Amino acid sequence: MIPSPAHHSLADARLDAFHVETVQKVADALAAHPIVVVGMAWNPNCPRGVRALEGAGHKVEYIEFGSYASGWRERLALKLWAKWPTYPMVFVKGQLLGGADQAEAAVKSGELARLLEG
Repeated sequence: MIPSPAHHSLADARLDAFHVETVQKVADALAAHPIVVVGMAWNPNCPRGVRALEGAGHKVEYIEFGSYASGWRERLALKLWAKWPTYPMVFVKGQLLGGADQAEAAVKSGELARLLEG
């Protein structure tokens, strides 16, 4: 893995303030719900990830931010915060699991159940 460059405090301040209300909304949801999926309209992978989780009998808190035509700044803030490049973002017990592919794999392998038990 290529290491990230060091950040100057001016850069960190800008990153920390970038759509902080959006990031806080997701952070609050992570604290309140065992499974949170952050998605966007028009992206077929978002409902696919939710279906995989709900199909395994789990309740999902779904939060949607815009579509391909809107909300890109809010979604960018979440990508920078979570260090995940795509949507959906699937979180289990506050930990980023990945996207729809990872959610499906975790359900199939039993890893999701282990994460929720532990």
